[in-house]
Parts: sequence; structure tokens; C-alpha cells
Amino acid sequence: MSDTITLKKISQLLNISISTASRALKDHPDISDTTKQKVKELAEMLEYEPNPFAIQLSTSHSNIFGLIVPEVSNLFYTSFIDAVEVESRKVGYTLIILKTDDNPEIEATHIKYCKKQRVAGLFACITPNASNFDLFQGLNKSNIPVIFFDRVPDNDNCNRVCFADETAATIAAEAILKKNKKKVLAVFAEPNMSITQKRLKAFQKVFQQHKKAPKLNIYHTNHYENTKEIIKQQLQNDDRPDTIFCMTDIILLSAMKAIHELNLSVPGDIAVITISNSNFFPTLYTPEITYVETSGYKLGVLALSAMMTCVKEDAPYQELYVDSYLVEGQSL
Repeated sequence: MSDTITLKKISQLLNISISTASRALKDHPDISDTTKQKVKELAEMLEYEPNPFAIQLSTSHSNIFGLIVPEVSNLFYTSFIDAVEVESRKVGYTLIILKTDDNPEIEATHIKYCKKQRVAGLFACITPNASNFDLFQGLNKSNIPVIFFDRVPDNDNCNRVCFADETAATIAAEAILKKNKKKVLAVFAEPNMSITQKRLKAFQKVFQQHKKAPKLNIYHTNHYENTKEIIKQQLQNDDRPDTIFCMTDIILLSAMKAIHELNLSVPGDIAVITISNSNFFPTLYTPEITYVETSGYKLGVLALSAMMTCVKEDAPYQELYVDSYLVEGQSL
């Protein structure tokens, strides 16, 4: 139909008030079943659709969740977004995705946008150098719950869903020790991120507690090419490592590129183990890479569950985890 059908139009046709028509569509107990049926039948016949902006104004929030993410091409974030979108749709919410490119200024703009749009809740993976926690807290004060995921603030005054980072790093370190390696090159992401700090601390602890632990060299990196060059340099030393531990899939890609450019074999010349957010990257190689799995999809499902708890009730802040486990390849 060419004309927009409104509650006012429905109420005029049935000779009832607008408020009665509205309450009838919402199954309000004060409205008779007969009136409800008449209103619903007419609304369906006229293809009436509620105005989302009017609903937003009356309820102080929308049926839309925001999701702030560093990038969308990364397989982990893709799987996380997929899970949140699917689970949100099941409970009647839609999802808008906002990309920061790890820029704190863009992140701040996105936070303000979500507040202005009165989103029902926000999922956020913070930028490495984020200083916008107060802005996030401002959303909570406006009754917009925030669920931080993956890269989260080092602050108990918020809701966080994470991988069991300490467990993942511990599993990887113990797997290396079982192979009686002599020299390990461990490559971690930027040191100021909580995920790096947790994984590094747990990884080092395993080595420190083992009397015959191999020599451990630790490097931090933040760029693909930089990572590859660091690893190539280490592999060209006379006293080169016999094992590489990669904290993430991206670091694994850099390591394997360096290994291939130097024509080294895995695991003959160099053993490799990684923490991976899926089975995709570790299975690209022959032999397949041994990895500790941390599922992005599972994290997304957990994040949506945490969000719905916050939407439905005034729940206390909590930190939830997705378990990790070892997947044996032939690279170690």
C-alpha cells in the first residue's frame, strides 16, 4: 500500500483510542480478547509495521546490539560476529558492526554513536592503546550494558568474556616440555594488552617451575612483516631455536612464512606450536600444526548469553571463560 499505516489509522477505523490499539497489539491484560482480535486482524490486513524509532523513544533503547571490533577480515572476529549475529536474531535483536582499525579515536566515535542510537547493548574488543574506558562506563550509566570480549580492560568493574588465556598458554608450554626441547623462541603480541600479559605470565610460570626447562627467548611484536623478520633473524643464528611458540594465528602465519623462505622443514629443522582461534590456519600446512584451540564462535555464543542476562536483569559484573584444549598435529 502506498500510504503508511499507523496506529492512529487503525484506531480511527475501529473507533478506539490510539492507546487502546497499542495495548491490544501488546496483549495488555486490560484489553478484551475481542478488541485484541479486531486490532490484530486489521493490523495484519493493512500490513502495519511498528515504527522502530517510536519504540526506541518510548523504551529508551532499541532492539539493536552494537559490536565494536578491530577488523572483520580476521577469521576469529568473523566467527565471533557470526555467532553473535545468529544468537541475537534468535532472541529478536539485530546487530550493527563498527570497525576501529585499532584506532582509539575511531573507537571513541563508535562508542558515542552507540550511545546516541540507544543500542540495547554493546559488545566491544578494545584497541591496544585504548583510553576510552570512561566512555564505555558512560554507556552503563545510560543503562546500555557493555560486554567486553577477547581484548578486555584490566578492570573488575565491567563484564568480560574471555578465553581461558592462562590455561591455553599453560597447555602449550607443557606440550613443549614433554618433547624435551632445548631452545624455545616464544613470540607474543603487544605487551600492554591484558591477553598478552595473561598468556605470557602463565607460559613463563611453567618453564620456571620445571628444573630442566629449555632456554626461553621471548619477543613481542605488533605487525606481520616485523614478526616475520624477527623470526627469520632468530632462525639464521648459529644457536637457533628448535621450537617456535606463537601466541596467535597471525603470529603463526608470520612464523610459517619465515620458515618457508629459509627452506626449513617442520618439525625436522624447527618445531611449531600455536594458540589458535579455530582449526583453519593450523590445518593449512603440511604437516598440520599442533595448537591449543580457543574458539571464536564459542566465545560469541557466550558473549550473547552474558548480554541477555544484563538486558533482562541488573546482574553483577562478571568474567566468563571459554575453555581451551590441545589439538595434536605433527609439527611438535
